[in-house]
Amino acid sequence: MLATYLIGLREGLEATLVVSILVAFLVKSERKDRLPQVGAGVALAVALSVFFGWLLSYTETTLLQRYEQRELFEAVTSVLAVGFVTWMIFWMRRAARSIAGDLRGKLRDALAVGSIAVGVMAFLAVVREGLETSLIFYSAVQGASSNTRPLLALIGGIGSAVVIGWLMYATAVRINLGTFFTWTGAVLVLVAAGILKYGVHDFQESGVLPGLNNLAYDISAVLDPSAWYTALLTGMFNITPTASVLETLAWLAYGLPVLAIFLWPVRSHQENHA
Repeated sequence: MLATYLIGLREGLEATLVVSILVAFLVKSERKDRLPQVGAGVALAVALSVFFGWLLSYTETTLLQRYEQRELFEAVTSVLAVGFVTWMIFWMRRAARSIAGDLRGKLRDALAVGSIAVGVMAFLAVVREGLETSLIFYSAVQGASSNTRPLLALIGGIGSAVVIGWLMYATAVRINLGTFFTWTGAVLVLVAAGILKYGVHDFQESGVLPGLNNLAYDISAVLDPSAWYTALLTGMFNITPTASVLETLAWLAYGLPVLAIFLWPVRSHQENHA
């Protein structure tokens, strides 16, 4: 649940910041007449994202009746989700300082074209976050006994992000977004490592990869499968009492180097040209 809450919080805050930048620009430019188009674009992006999430679940539970096909589908979506998470956190680290200016420039161009262009621009600015959220959420809850609690956690994270975004827009409340995205990004790297580990497990169960029963470790005597802390570690980072060699290697090969690269200090533009 914590993993899905974090996904909802981070992705929701990114989308909320995008919307707040667009709204603030229109208000300051005295173009409030275009706010309905922004709202329509955002609403369409949300609807498409929800439909995409439903389509993933429907494909798994209804269209793929054979067990092997379901496992293979889950494995592929897990790998795709890891790719999206990796791209997302590094993109945000690089683009955080310039995103506001880029959005204002695109909205200024859209205003010059017309109302439809404003709606399309708002849709495109938000839909990426929504589709990413649906795919990452679907992959993160694979193996959960029920999707209800993770879904509520995701909605809670998005709701928290909306509240934070509104407070930042309407009041003097400010948070250090650089620190926020750094820490949440680091945690999401470990979440993505767990998703990749689960994907490798699914590839092994579907017969694409060997070694399902070749265990790297068995710490079930120490890590009680029924304990709350085991459920927490499994839900957040897919750290399980047992794991195959390939699962463990995948977790380590992705998690450790990507986390090190992500946390490595980024030199400023001025330092690079000093």
